[in-house]
Amino acid sequence: MSLRVIRPSTDAELLDWQYVHNEIIPTDPLSLDDVRERSGRNRLTVAYDGDTLVGCSTVRPPSDETPAAIVIVRVLPAYRRQGFGEQLYNAELTQAQALSDSVETIVLETNQDGLRFALRHGFVEVERYVLDGATIPYIVLRLS
Repeated sequence: MSLRVIRPSTDAELLDWQYVHNEIIPTDPLSLDDVRERSGRNRLTVAYDGDTLVGCSTVRPPSDETPAAIVIVRVLPAYRRQGFGEQLYNAELTQAQALSDSVETIVLETNQDGLRFALRHGFVEVERYVLDGATIPYIVLRLS
């Protein structure tokens, strides 16, 4: 297993990031323009096992609304429990911790694998919210 993590810069790489996001978060699909906009304000990465797309991540810097840095790691279901999430999380956690003493993550409630991963890594639930027009809540967890 040789995880290769890159910052997407080409449309093909941004489309890979978009694909993983939309597979893991089907309730809030993003367009390529949405992904381009996010890449301007957040640190996005795409993870490959060799040339095979396995996941992506987002690190959001602290803001007036959220003083914590937010780290979100997404691994496609077929590639979970193989260490990819752990490697990607460790790299992105370092990035988030460089931005803030407080680190949070956000997991869609239906993503039970992601929720278990966050809890196992020391995150605790601090709030839930539902996007306008949606029914499935997001769970905000803080690293304790």
